[in-house]
Amino acid sequence: MRNIATLQDLTGTWALITGGAGHVGTAAADTLLELGCNVILLDRDQTLLERALSSLHFAHGKNVFSVQCDLACKQSIHRAVDEVANISSNKLNVLINNAAFVGTDELKGWAVPFEQQDINTFDDCLNVNLSAPFLLAQKCIPLFKNTDSPLKSIVNVSSIYALVGPQMAMYEGTNLGNPAAYAASKAGLMQLTTWLSSVVAPTIRVNNLVLGGIFRNQDSAFLAQYTARVPLARMATEEDVKGAFAYLCSQMSNYMTGQSIVLDGGWTAI
Repeated sequence: MRNIATLQDLTGTWALITGGAGHVGTAAADTLLELGCNVILLDRDQTLLERALSSLHFAHGKNVFSVQCDLACKQSIHRAVDEVANISSNKLNVLINNAAFVGTDELKGWAVPFEQQDINTFDDCLNVNLSAPFLLAQKCIPLFKNTDSPLKSIVNVSSIYALVGPQMAMYEGTNLGNPAAYAASKAGLMQLTTWLSSVVAPTIRVNNLVLGGIFRNQDSAFLAQYTARVPLARMATEEDVKGAFAYLCSQMSNYMTGQSIVLDGGWTAI
C-alpha cells in the first residue's frame, strides 16, 4: 500500500489551469507546484499572467509556464491547446477549468437587477463559463491519452450558486452582484462534470469543486451579512482551497469521479 506522500507526489506530471493568473488559479498552481507538478497557466490578461508567472517562479523555480488565451474565442482555445501541447511534449495529467465571468466583472447588463440583465451578456457568460470548459476538455483528451501516468484528472470549479439561489439583499448598496447567467453557467458546469465523468471513464476522472465566497476586501456591509450566514463565520481564503486541489488533482482521489466537493464554510448546509 502506498503512503500519503507517494499518492500526492506529482513529480513529472503536467497541469493546465485556466484563469491561472487569478487568485484561485494562482492558489491551485502554488499547490500543484509544491507537489512537484509542471504547471501551465492560461489566462487572457498578459500583464496578470506575467505577474503570476514571476511570483510562482520566485517561489517554485522554472517549472511553470503561461499561455495567453481568450476563452470567449474558440479559435483562441484551439491555438492555446496547441501551444500547451508544444510546452508539455503532448502530455497532460490535470486540467483545472477555473476561469469564469464573476459577479464583480464590469459587463453590460451584468451585475444589475434581473429586468436589466442583457441576453447577449448572458450568452457570453455561458460561452466562457460552460462552453469553454467543454471545448478544453475535448481538445485535451489526446494529451491525456499520451501520458503513461495513471493520473488523469479534470477538475471543474463551480459555485454555491449552482446549488442555491442568492440572497439579493446582501448586494444592495454595493458594487457586487449575482447575475442569473453566473448561476446558470455554474449549474451547467456541475452537470457537465457528471456527464463527462461517465463518458471519459475509466481512464480520466472528472470532479467538481464548489466554492463559496472568498475574501477580497469586499464591502463591509456585504461582508457582515455574508459571514453572518456562514457556520464557520468567515469567508474563505486562497489557502483554504489548497487542500481540495491537492486531493482532486492527485492520486489521493483515485476512486472519485463525477462528484462535487463543496467548500463553503457550511453556507449550503443551513
